[in-house]
Amino acid sequence: MKQLALDLAGPPRSTLENFIAGRNGELLDNLRRLAAGGGGERFLYVWGRPGSGRSHLLKAVVEQLQYAGASATCIGCSADTRFAESHRGLDCVALDDVDRLDDEGQIGAFDLYNALRERSGALIASGAAPPVQLALREDLVTRLAWGLVYQVHALTDEDKARALADHAASRGVPLPREVCDYLLTRARRDMPSLLAAVDALDRYSLETRRPLTVPLARELLLAADRRGEAPAGRDLEARS
Repeated sequence: MKQLALDLAGPPRSTLENFIAGRNGELLDNLRRLAAGGGGERFLYVWGRPGSGRSHLLKAVVEQLQYAGASATCIGCSADTRFAESHRGLDCVALDDVDRLDDEGQIGAFDLYNALRERSGALIASGAAPPVQLALREDLVTRLAWGLVYQVHALTDEDKARALADHAASRGVPLPREVCDYLLTRARRDMPSLLAAVDALDRYSLETRRPLTVPLARELLLAADRRGEAPAGRDLEARS
C-alpha cells in the first residue's frame, strides 16, 4: 500500500494527452497545433467555471512547447502579478486567471500582448468569463477578444465515467460502474487524478489478487488520505 499511496500524492502532470476532450475537441485541436508549432492562431482566450480544466490546458501547452525547445512560461495571475521585460522575448506566454490582475498588472498584460504580437510570439490567457464580461481595462479586453475565444466545457459525470471505463479497458481491466461512481464522489475530481486512481487500483488489485471493488477503492483512498497524499471530497471541484 505504501507505494500505491505515494502514487496518489498530488495531481499528475498536466498534458494535452491526458485531457479528456468531451465537448472541447476544436479547442484541443487548436492548442495541439500551437504546441506543435504547426501554425494556426497564436492568440487564444479560454474561459470556464472552476474545475473545467482551463489551467490544465495552459500548463500542458507550455510544457509541450518547453519540451520541444521553445521558450515558454505559464503565469498564475494575481493582484500583485507584474511582468518582466524578459517575458516579451519568449515564444509563448500563458496567463492563467488573467481577470485577477490589478490595474498595473493589466497595463503590463496589454503591453506584453502587443510585444508578443509584434515579434510573432503567442499568448494564451484564461479567465472565469468571456472577455466582454471581465472587469478589465477596455484595451486589454479588446486584445483578449482578438484571437480565438473558447469556453472550456466541464465534463459531466457520465463523460468521466465513460473515460475511466475506457482507460481501464485499455489496461485490460473491466471497471465496475459502482467503483467508478465511488471514485467520482470520493477521489480528486480532475481527470488526471481520476485516471491515476484507476491505475493505482489496477496495480493494487494485481498485487493483492483481489478484484476491483468499492472496498478495494475505499481501502486505497483511505490509506492515501491518512498520509495526507490524496485528499478526498467534492471540494476539489473548486480548483481550475
